[in-house]
This record gives sequence, structure tokens and C-alpha cells, in this order.
Amino acid sequence: MSSPPPSTRARAAARLLGWVLAIGMLGAWLPARAHTLVFRHAQTLELTPAKTPDWSAARSIALPDDWAVSRPGYSGLAAYRLAFDADSAVGSGALYALYVERACSVLEVHINGQLAYRGGRMTEPVSRNCLRPQLVPLPAALLQAQGNVLELRVRGFALEEVGSRQRAGGVSMVELGPHDALASRHRWRTAFAIRLPEVVSGTLVLMGFGLFVMGWLNRRQSYLAYFGALMVGWALALSRLWLTDLPWPHATSELLLAALMSLTTLAAVQFLMRYAARRMRWLDFGLPLQSLLMVASLIAAGPQRLYPVATVWFAVLSLEIGVAAAFYLLDTHRRRHRQLWLMGPLLGVVGVALATEFMAQQTRLDVRIGYVAQLVPSLIFMAMGLRLVQQYGRALESAEQGRAELEVRIREATAQIERNFAQLAELKVEQVTDRERKRIAADLHDDLGAKLLTIVHTSDNERISTLAREALEEMRLSVRGLTGKPVKLADALGDWRAEVVSRLTQSGVEGEWSAPSDDDVPGTLSARAYVQTTRILREAVSNIIKHSGASHCAVRCAIAEGDFQLVIQDNGNGIPLELDGRLDKGHGMASMKGRAKQLQGQCLVESGPGYGTVIRLTLPLDRHVTAT
Repeated sequence: MSSPPPSTRARAAARLLGWVLAIGMLGAWLPARAHTLVFRHAQTLELTPAKTPDWSAARSIALPDDWAVSRPGYSGLAAYRLAFDADSAVGSGALYALYVERACSVLEVHINGQLAYRGGRMTEPVSRNCLRPQLVPLPAALLQAQGNVLELRVRGFALEEVGSRQRAGGVSMVELGPHDALASRHRWRTAFAIRLPEVVSGTLVLMGFGLFVMGWLNRRQSYLAYFGALMVGWALALSRLWLTDLPWPHATSELLLAALMSLTTLAAVQFLMRYAARRMRWLDFGLPLQSLLMVASLIAAGPQRLYPVATVWFAVLSLEIGVAAAFYLLDTHRRRHRQLWLMGPLLGVVGVALATEFMAQQTRLDVRIGYVAQLVPSLIFMAMGLRLVQQYGRALESAEQGRAELEVRIREATAQIERNFAQLAELKVEQVTDRERKRIAADLHDDLGAKLLTIVHTSDNERISTLAREALEEMRLSVRGLTGKPVKLADALGDWRAEVVSRLTQSGVEGEWSAPSDDDVPGTLSARAYVQTTRILREAVSNIIKHSGASHCAVRCAIAEGDFQLVIQDNGNGIPLELDGRLDKGHGMASMKGRAKQLQGQCLVESGPGYGTVIRLTLPLDRHVTAT
């Protein structure tokens, strides 16, 4: 036979545990009820302060007593008279107590003509103990075996003078019994009706202020501020359950409690609209104006007509919250937002709780149902507050990441702008320099060139004419460098070959030239590289002619591994011994190496006495050659 599944066994165990707890609670409650005396009727009359009650005018009344029904419009002091025997208490000496679940607003107890208990101020400002259960110990010394008279005096207010029926004058059933039996019920009821709302109110205030500050500092999430205000407003409304002694009269307290509903409604409606990302300008002005109008109408109605006016306003404000919630849910459903599946059930539960709370305040619904209806929205508000804080944290983390990425992009953009600015500045300088070079080149060509050319053609001295011709060639080379006009590399090689072979032949030195064909020579050579290479080549040829005593000179040009290579080799005497190790100090070697360095290249010299000289020039093509 197969065993039931685990889920079935778990549900059966849960049901069994629930029955055990229920039976245990019932067993603990029944003995307490079995030893207590419950008063369901009493003699009652209205009292005038400072006067002795005339019980001959009293009338019988059923408990609990609701003043709105038994004495409509009455506000003041009422007395209730109860009679009982206490044989067992007097004989045993046990401590007895009186348990009153509700006495609105202040309770005073007399036993056999002696004052035994007073629950607060009976005159203005009157204490507000409507929802506070009260346990009154009855000392055995005040009790008689037979014919005890118990007198309860209650200070209360008419229904028309309060904003909620729960705070209208009245008294619940009265229980008399052993103190220990009633104290347990009193502790549980006090914890549930007073202490729990007190803790919840404090939590709502702390969370509400935190959310309000976050929303105030981050206006894009203003819904946080409104939800924080809603939590604080609800906490203030809950304070009526446990805050008993206020420094102002009863009428002021009721007016403030009624006006608080309008501010809570403002916060609730604005939260729903802002959370749905819908900002309506007319609500920004209409809701505060409505709050002022409500306060003005309550003040105009006066303390004697507070309840009917407040009831109308509560109905209107509840309708506004319902419409705002429906609008939020419909808008969220239309946008297919995932918040609908969380907010929908929560708003539904809150709506049912608020409707129940409204019924408890305006009708004779059991006050304990009102307690539950007040606490359920509080717990939901705290859960929603934690959810909003979580969402805010995620949004803040995302914003921080976005800001970090933006800062990186800004730094990159700034660096790019700085580079562009530097390039523009360099371009500007280069343009100015280029214009100045062209101006100088034009001046040299027009003035100095014309004069040198005149000397070449008019001088009778051959040496002067030769020097002038050399100076004219050097000037033309300088002008070409200044103008910056690039030269085809094939043309440059042709020019160099013609000049080198011609000079060597005129000096009686056999010249040998080796260079790649025109088809293998790429692009154009910058003017600067052309001028500096020409001067290096001229200096090298001049050294061969003047100092080497060579009979043969070979010049080889090649393009290899992205470099232009020029090798000049002679069979002359080589560098003298006195210049060994100091080649840069003779024959213009320093100038040749300096020019090569300016072109990011290098010029190497190899020589030895009787072995001739080899000059190797290497220039990077990627810096000085441009593809055609």
C-alpha cells in the first residue's frame, strides 16, 4: 500500500497542529471565563460634576452601552451601578479585579463608596482611553461578603463631537473575577491593541522619514517622498490607539485627526500617480486646496457637528483613493508593467482593510475587527517601503555605474579634444612657418639668386664664376627645402647620379652608380629629406675629392626593409691616424650625422688607414616617402 505524498502529509500535520493550538487556547480561555462574573446589565444615570448621584432616578440598561443609541447627543459624565456578592473572595483573601475592555473616554471606579481607580483626567484636556483595555485590582479590604456596590463613572462625548464612532461615549460589558485569570487576557489585549500599534507606528515613522528624505533629495523619484509622507501620516493616525494624554482639548484632537485624513489622501494619490510616472499639474494644486477646504469646513461646522461633516469627507477621500488606485492598475496593465502582479494584490488587500476600517469607525462593528483593519495596511506599507528602498538602491547602483561610464567617456572625449587642439595648434604653427619659409625662399630667389646669376654671366674671373655657380646651386637647394615641394624619389635619384658622377669625373675619380629602376622606386620624397640627403651626399663626395686620394668611388642606392639605404665607398687613404676615434671632428662627419639624425635616420662611417672609407646612410621611408 503506497504512502501519501509528502505535501499531503505536511498539510495533515499543519491541520493537526492548528487544532492542537486552538484546543490549547480554548482550554486556557475557558477556565478564565468560568471563574469570572460577567455583568450584562447595570443601573445608569447622567451625573453633574461635584454632585452626589441620585440613584432613585436611575434606569436599567444593557451592556455594552453605546451612548449614540442610549443617550444620543449627550456629552459629559455618566455613572453605572453594579451589585455583587464576594463570599469566596472575602473568605480566601484572594485578589480580585475588574476588567473593562472599553470605556470611552475615561473610567473611574468606586467600590462600596471608596475610590479604587481613576484611568486619567476627567476634565479638559480629557484623557483618551477609548481603545485601551483596563484592569482594576479590587483589594479584599474594600470588599464585603454580601451586597457590594460597584460604581463606574465614565467621561464621554456625543457621537456628533467625534470623527469616528469608536471614540463616542460608551462602556463595554464588565467582568469581575480573580486577578490572575483576568490579567492574562488584559496583557494579550493590551499587547495587541496598544503595544503592537505603538511599535508599528515607530517603525512607520522611521521608514517614512527615510523615504521622504530620499525622495526629497532625488526629485526624479518624488514618489518616495509621497510614500514616506503616507507612512508618517498613517503612523500618526495609529497613534490614537496608544497616545492617551494630549496637551489640548478633545475638540482640537478630533479636528486634527479628521484633517489628517486629507493629508494622508494627498500623499496616497500623489504616490500612485508619481509611481505610475504620471504627473498631473491640477493634482499638485487641487489636493492641497482640498485639504484646506476640508479643514475650513470642519472648523465652520463646529465641534457639535464634526461627525456628519467628517463622514462625508471620509467617503469622498476614500473614493479618491479608490479612483487613483484603479487608474494606477489600469495604466500599469496597459503598459504591461511587471509591477502590476505585485501592486495589484497589495492594493486590493489595502482597499479591503481601509473599507473595513471605515465601517468600523462609522458603524457598531466589533472594535477588534477595526484593530486588524488598521494593522494590515501598516504591515503592507512597511513591506512596500522595503521594496521601494530596494528598487532605489538598484537604481542608485545603476546610476553610479552610468556616471562612472560617463566620466570615462568624458575623460576620453577631453583627451581627444586636447589632442585635436594640439594638432590644430601645430597645424597653425606649421602654416605660419610654411608661409614664412615661402617668403624667405621668394626673397632669396628674387634678390640673391638674381645677383649670383649676374655674377656667373658677367665675371671674367673663372674662380669667382665657379664659386658663384656653386653658391647659386646651394641657394636653389635651400629654396627648394624652404618651399617644401616634394620631389619624386626617382627624379631625386637621377639628380644625385648626375651631380655625383659629374663631380667625380671632373676630379679624375672613376665613379660607379648603382640604383633600383624607376619602376621599383615608390612615391615622392619630402623636400626636407631631399635637401638634407643632397647635402650629405655632397659633403661625402667633397671629402673624397679633397682628402681621400681615391681613384674609384662606388655609390649604391637600395630600398630594403622599409628603409632607403645609401652607401658611398672609396678606395682612398682612409681617415688619418690622428683622427682615429674622433671621426666626428673632421671632414664634416658631424654635420652629416646631425643631418641624418634630423631625418630620424643614421649615418655610419667605417674607415681605416690604407683601406678607404665607407659611409652608410639609412633613412626610414615611412616618414619621408609618400605614395603617389
